[in-house]
Amino acid sequence: VTALVGPSGSGKSTAAKLAARFWDVGEGAVTVGGVDVASVDPEALLRDYAIVFQDVLLFDDTVMGNIRLGRRDATDEEVLAAARAANCDEFVSRMPQGYDTMIGENGSKLSGGERQRISIARALLKDAPIVLLDEATASLDVENETVVQQALSRLLAGKTVIVIAHRMRTVENADKIVVLKDGVVAEQGTPAQLKAAGGEFARMVALQKEAATWQL
Repeated sequence: VTALVGPSGSGKSTAAKLAARFWDVGEGAVTVGGVDVASVDPEALLRDYAIVFQDVLLFDDTVMGNIRLGRRDATDEEVLAAARAANCDEFVSRMPQGYDTMIGENGSKLSGGERQRISIARALLKDAPIVLLDEATASLDVENETVVQQALSRLLAGKTVIVIAHRMRTVENADKIVVLKDGVVAEQGTPAQLKAAGGEFARMVALQKEAATWQL
């Protein structure tokens, strides 16, 4: 698990989109397993990625149909298993037609937390070896964040993960942290190393703790 952190505009989301080859780099290279992604067909490359971004893209279809986008040949049982792992049962059980309920354009009939759980279920169903996670819990309340974090822990198990984080407490268990500032790497290392170094990461942690104290 590698976490990308840094102030707004530092390049975190750009780095994630370059990793998935949404864009091609102007210079340098992005490699996966030593292979330059520019040499790989984009459709073939994306089969190895599961992507959960803060802005979820859903369609005016059923809950089941939206989850099945993760893997179109999945059986109903596989779709339902992914949904349960993503904690979708809790809200789908209250819907008039359950998993066959239409959710509206871009999930307009759902809350932010419910939309995120469908996105995570889709990624679980795909079961790709690489996960790109753009702070899926940033806009959620505490109750929804807890449920979504539980679903994410199931998604990320055994995967190669790049997570974009705005809340420093969400990256405390990352294997590596890369701090971006003004489009360049300011520092990198384990959470403990960067806290001890007293640099940009340590400053960001202190600022967020201070902000949390003021809110209390």
